[in-house]
Amino acid sequence: MSCEHSPAAASKSKKPPQQQVHDFWDKYITKSPGKVTTIFPPSLYSSLLPRPSALSKNDTTTSPTTTNFGTSYAAAADACRAKIARIVRDCHRTNSKFTDPDFDLKGNQWDCLLGLNWRSPPAKGNPAAVEDALGTLERMQVFDGTDCLQLTVPMLRKIMGKRVLDEEQEGDNEEDYDPEPKAVHRVGWIFEDPKFEVDGFSSSDIMQGSNSLDCWWLSAVATICHRRELMDKICVARDEECGVYGFVFYRDGEWVYTVVDDHLCLTNGDYEGGGHDPSNAIVKKWRREKQTGSQALYFAACREENETWLPLLEKAYAKAHGDYHAIWGGWVGEGVEDLTGGVNSELALEDVLFKEKLWKELVNENGNFVFGLDILDRNGSNKNGLANAHAYSLLAAREEDGEDGKTVRLVKIRNPWGARGGDGMGEWTGPWSDGSKEWTPYWLTKLDYRFEDDGVFWMSYNDMLHTFTNLYRTRLFDDEWAVAQEWTNVNVAWVSGYLQRKFVIEVKTATTAVFVLQQLDTRYFNGLEGEYSFLLHFILQTQGAEPGDYLCRVRPQAENFFRANRSINCEIDLEPGIYEVLPKITAERDTSKPPVEAIVKASARRRPEKLRQVGLSFDLAHAKAFKKEEEKKGDSSDGWETEQEDEEAEKASVTEAGEETPRGSDEAQAAAAGREEIQQVGQGGQENDNDEDEEEDDEDQPSLWNAVAVVGLRVYSRDPELIIKLTSPGNDEEAASVVQGT
Repeated sequence: MSCEHSPAAASKSKKPPQQQVHDFWDKYITKSPGKVTTIFPPSLYSSLLPRPSALSKNDTTTSPTTTNFGTSYAAAADACRAKIARIVRDCHRTNSKFTDPDFDLKGNQWDCLLGLNWRSPPAKGNPAAVEDALGTLERMQVFDGTDCLQLTVPMLRKIMGKRVLDEEQEGDNEEDYDPEPKAVHRVGWIFEDPKFEVDGFSSSDIMQGSNSLDCWWLSAVATICHRRELMDKICVARDEECGVYGFVFYRDGEWVYTVVDDHLCLTNGDYEGGGHDPSNAIVKKWRREKQTGSQALYFAACREENETWLPLLEKAYAKAHGDYHAIWGGWVGEGVEDLTGGVNSELALEDVLFKEKLWKELVNENGNFVFGLDILDRNGSNKNGLANAHAYSLLAAREEDGEDGKTVRLVKIRNPWGARGGDGMGEWTGPWSDGSKEWTPYWLTKLDYRFEDDGVFWMSYNDMLHTFTNLYRTRLFDDEWAVAQEWTNVNVAWVSGYLQRKFVIEVKTATTAVFVLQQLDTRYFNGLEGEYSFLLHFILQTQGAEPGDYLCRVRPQAENFFRANRSINCEIDLEPGIYEVLPKITAERDTSKPPVEAIVKASARRRPEKLRQVGLSFDLAHAKAFKKEEEKKGDSSDGWETEQEDEEAEKASVTEAGEETPRGSDEAQAAAAGREEIQQVGQGGQENDNDEDEEEDDEDQPSLWNAVAVVGLRVYSRDPELIIKLTSPGNDEEAASVVQGT
């Protein structure tokens, strides 16, 4: 027996258990953490004109730490109105209605409908075109005389752009396309007498499209549309004659505006039948029955046949996020935040501690809140006519005396479907439902209510608490509030804990404050979000507080990655002083998703226009944190105007959401022109980690753990001088006190 196979030799060569554990983590965790921070490098902009407004290199202008909530909104709204005016002027000059080049449903439908990772639909064959193409190939003597086309692998690669041969490697994360709208036409073509609004905005206007999955967003709209002042802040400008509409939304702590044209998708296509029709009667009948009015629309529609505000608002929201697919699936509260700039809190109704306190909030006498609901039953069962896994709007809470003198608490709720489904589902069928015994003539008059199949119903407060799963409460802000924010990037360890880096907040005036810890909204760059998902936690404490003596400890409503996790918040009354926010971030990795760099490589060839759109949105979002990190290093050798870009990033009024930023603009260069060190961070250094062990690594093993999150702290208060700063512990003792305090 050879000595090299002896038990003694095997024991001698085997590493101790602890060393094996250390070696495992050395190979699993990257030593150079980082992430892709820009999709487009500076070289892509080198030949393009910069924006004339770019500041000179010596300009020292900086943006304020705290901005007034109303003033920042007004800047975005004014910029939107100015753009509408320019478009109208150009339409009059050319005698042509507006067609949106950045969201052209007519000319580039698939980029408007589908996200970056969706397959393009198969080409529709045209027999005549195929015949012509084959004839051309035959005349070129491509065939070998046996009617067979000879193709080599290099030829096939060139023809197919390597698509077929690379499908297995790069296409695993692609999603199949859904049935498409059959036609696209303008508002004036679809509606006989179009009106943007008829008798104002109302939740009863809203009907969910049969082919869309944005009930969460429609519920958010229904939650606020009875408040005229809120809707007027969203729908800021329009010219119906020219077919141009402008809207304002809230994105990652900034107001942004979006402008769209009036092309809308239809469920049925144009008439294609043959036959003798000298009077065009058949075509007219088809159009009247299949392509006219709200009922003809593919996505959301107003109940009134000639009302257009909802489908146009939905289109603008889809454009702001890149496409219609980007707004499929979500949470009511996040939709309300985007529409109002408010801050949403999610409350599990079975966890309510003080029902009386919650009721007072629902009554909402001062109009400071709006509310939404959902049902998420793990058993998948429906509840007394209400659909599971579905969002609803809470429209009103009323406390009234009955005929017998007893007080009754009722809530008015709406299903965004707008009508019951084919199975009768959609409205509450318990006490106080339409037609129930509780509805006496007295109560019908008292609540000014009538029975209709419109998605609206009443139920008791207690039944609401026991039927619905979650309540979404959104705090609204007005001109009396100011907002301060600071963003950073964080390397998220495989083990979780509170970070040593923290936010320090100086409050100079006693105030109610709302602290929001947020990650970037990946819905705006859907397809480039990468492999990692994050959950946020934080502690708010006074500076120098004893370990464990915190003011707020905030965690996700549920410790899973399938709930609303864009942000968490805490509302509290504070006296003047210095406070600290300690973040904690946990990460989960989905190795079935390709990394960002793989998506970029594939999309640059397959869907270049879509990559330009989504990539620019990605770059502008990430500039919030990585630009600030580099600014602190004081390096301006490449001419990147960091202070100016801070100002541009924080003034949402100058950038239209969903619009392709001019390639040479200072916003685009700010997002793309990361300095050398930032680019090195973005590359992550994964390929060079553990060089000495490369030969031992399994080729099928996933790449190293490399989770990097971009997070920001936003503070709303009535203190216009509130300041936020980022700090790290000054020494080991201070760092230890941070850990003990958690």
